[in-house]
Amino acid sequence: MWYCLQEFGYFIYSQVEISKTDVELTEYTPQAEITGEQMRQTMIALYFKNKDTGTLVPEARNIDVKELTKEPYQTLINLLMEGPKGEKLEKTIPEGTKVNKIERKGNVLWIDFSKEFIDNHKNGAEAESHTVYSIVNTMTQLNEVSSVKIVVDGKEDCAFSDNALSLKDIFVPKEEAI
Repeated sequence: MWYCLQEFGYFIYSQVEISKTDVELTEYTPQAEITGEQMRQTMIALYFKNKDTGTLVPEARNIDVKELTKEPYQTLINLLMEGPKGEKLEKTIPEGTKVNKIERKGNVLWIDFSKEFIDNHKNGAEAESHTVYSIVNTMTQLNEVSSVKIVVDGKEDCAFSDNALSLKDIFVPKEEAI
């Protein structure tokens, strides 16, 4: 029995030795160099309504890191207000809406919109929810923001015209489909 174990040990040892001699080192050569502009890009998700499913979905965008570090909140809101690039998506922030002020208080981002945010909105709980959560889910991607308070012309206790959704609360992101 001892002899079998010795043979087995020798067999493993000789296999290891063979595999060491068969190994070739190859140098990796990248296919293309990364440009300075590519190094400055970061990917973010903007949330828009999917026309087919009626749910809120993310649209990935590459943006310049300098824009995001200079004015992160204004940059993301502007991109949301411009609308999606994908044909199957639609923007959720009403036309004519302006941003009066954006301010972070602790981990809550306060966004003060013009009255067009309410006045030009399609009524209905679902449309209102899409608008609010497209903003909330987009903005809370930033580490320092965990929730969003929406204000209209400086008024904290507002609601959409049909009162389906009140803006008096502070909103946290929703993971499930909206």
